[in-house]
Order: sequence, then C-alpha cells, then structure tokens
Amino acid sequence: MTTNIMIVGVGGQGSLLASKLLGHLLVSEGYDVKVSEVHGMSQRGGSVVTYVRFGDKVYSPLIDKGEADYIVSFEKLEACRWLEYLKKDGKVIVNTQQIDPMPVITGVATYPENLIEKVKDLGVYVDDMDCLSLANEAGSSKAVNIVLMGKLSKYFEISEAKWMKAIEDIVPAKFLELNKKAFTLGRNN
Repeated sequence: MTTNIMIVGVGGQGSLLASKLLGHLLVSEGYDVKVSEVHGMSQRGGSVVTYVRFGDKVYSPLIDKGEADYIVSFEKLEACRWLEYLKKDGKVIVNTQQIDPMPVITGVATYPENLIEKVKDLGVYVDDMDCLSLANEAGSSKAVNIVLMGKLSKYFEISEAKWMKAIEDIVPAKFLELNKKAFTLGRNN
C-alpha cells in the first residue's frame, strides 16, 4: 500500500524543506520513498506543489487526481486549488494564513471568503491551524513549514523522537532549536 502526500503552497514558503524532511524521515523508517521536485512558480510567489509517496514499493513520485491521502497546505486558497487530488477519505491539513495571489493584489479578483468552512461543508476532513502565529512564537515566520510537519506528524505512528532526529539531520545547526520548537508547537496544537 502506498501513502500519497501533497505539499502545496506559495513559492518561498519552504515546501522544499518540508518535503525533504518528510522524505528523509520515511526513508529512515525503511519505506521506499519518491519525492517530486517542486512544481510551479516557486521563485515568484506562485502556486507550488511537491509530491511525497511512500510504501513497500513506489514506482513514480506523481499523484493523480483522487489519490492524495493528505494535502498539507501552507495557505487556504492553495488547499482549495488542489482539492480534487484528495481521496474520498483523505485529510487536509491547512495553515489558516491568507496570501493574496496576483489577481487579488492587482484588484481584478477578490479573495474568496470562508474557504475552510466551505471545504468542511463538502464533507472533507480539514485540520486547520494558524501556523503563522505558532511559527512566530517559535522565533520566525519562516518556520510555518515545520509547524505544518508537526501537525502532520500526529497522523503517523512514528515517534516524536524520530521526527526530531530527522530535523537534526536536515536543518542547519543555527536554525535547529527554532525548528524543533516550531515542530513541537505544531504537534501539540
């Protein structure tokens, strides 16, 4: 059985580090893991997505529509943009932060209201959290990605100690304590 995770967001939010951390952890747990490259306008604040697939044997890093077990979203609108990829019983883990896309910034569109409530009304399981506030509490707004990984960790039977070891292996030493705190805040909220 293969588990499919999509990490979606806006360029510059740290989805690459999140997918690298997750991939490293899963390999250390003995899974066959495929992680896609970041797809999208990662340098320009555009929509980005990475795929992480793991199981006994995984042949491709790509996830088709209706196959994602989890969508981990750095931003509300991005969660909605990729929703058709979620399995019927899949879960959406979403940061409640709003980042206006270019059409909203330029005034040709408005940011949709009550997005999380609308997704929940569709019968989708949504675990939403203000990751930006928790990242700031940890010491940096850039730690939203690790807060989200902390939240995601609650859905796996992998010990917190193993997640912390993966963080130690991946995160540069000067940011280690901040990221450990961010992870703990995400896991405990």
